[in-house]
Amino acid sequence: MQHIWLWRAQLIDPITEASVINFRVVPFHLRRFKSESDRIFYREFKAIFGFYPKNLNLYKLAFIHKSASAVLASGQTVNNERLEYLGDAIIDAIIADFLFVHYPEKREGFLTKMRAKIVSRTNLNQLSVQIGIQRLVVSQTSSSAHRHIFGDALEALIGAMYLDQGYNRTRKFLTRKILRRFVDLNALELLETDFKSRIIEWGQKQRRSVTFDYHEEHELHETSPIFYASLFIEGVQVGEGQGYSKKEAEQNAAMVVLSNEDELAALAQSGTEESSMTSVDTLAR
Repeated sequence: MQHIWLWRAQLIDPITEASVINFRVVPFHLRRFKSESDRIFYREFKAIFGFYPKNLNLYKLAFIHKSASAVLASGQTVNNERLEYLGDAIIDAIIADFLFVHYPEKREGFLTKMRAKIVSRTNLNQLSVQIGIQRLVVSQTSSSAHRHIFGDALEALIGAMYLDQGYNRTRKFLTRKILRRFVDLNALELLETDFKSRIIEWGQKQRRSVTFDYHEEHELHETSPIFYASLFIEGVQVGEGQGYSKKEAEQNAAMVVLSNEDELAALAQSGTEESSMTSVDTLAR
């Protein structure tokens, strides 16, 4: 494993301004390597993903987390965020097509929920680890603290592959190598992920107000903030969750509250009693 760590330390050096800006027109010749780190990356990439890249620098960029950004001679900072943005859109399109074909009788609402489950940050992180992306990611932050790093890298990989190989090859890779091998659609159908909607529906049914409040914190040496969401029922805080987006923090807070069935039952009972007392007062008047 020492050669892998050597590659990680040397990875950023071979990336030049021309190769980043003009990666569409700078081909990578399979038998020519600029450095030992290129050879190591090339072999590791082929072992994990099963195909040879045309433009090696494009894929190297896909695995550079923003905490380990490379700075070009022009002063431009580069990392995998742009490829992540592109890959996110490509993944959505491929999975939408995959589900449309797989479920010919299902309605739009079901398909939308299934796609959301597949592309959820938790699921993408799990898939990226299963295929071995963590072996290539270059980061200067704690992967345990930022669990989304590997999922982000998967999106960037798909963005890079789309540019390097085209849409059809990217679609085949995602469906054959990832979706059909690692995604259990039957289990996902039964998986509950939208905890926020559930707690809001509970509040409407029980006639109890449900609100969220937020704040964010920046940890030392970390570039991305951590969001904290507090969940209130009738103005009383009953749960808190955290995440790397407001949406994730909300979902985690709602999950915490829903997992405490006894407390929810007590809140529902108190709401029923208050409603009954109000009715009695109204009749007395």
